[in-house]
Amino acid sequence: MVPVGCQRCGAEVLARKSSWQQTSVQWNAEAESRCLRRRDSTGLFLVCPELRGSILDAACSGRLPVLAEEYGV
Repeated sequence: MVPVGCQRCGAEVLARKSSWQQTSVQWNAEAESRCLRRRDSTGLFLVCPELRGSILDAACSGRLPVLAEEYGV
């Protein structure tokens, strides 16, 4: 897993991209408190669109490897 920071709020999570369709995100307490969408969520929290964009940017720039491409899957 690779640290990725949200370009909007600065929350830093650990992310892993198995493929372009699959992303795993590991939150810590500091990231949970910094993310405005996660902090304000009252029910099931599925995604922060700004963090999703930051993770996509990291994958497109090569900072976050896409494992399926690395291993030819």
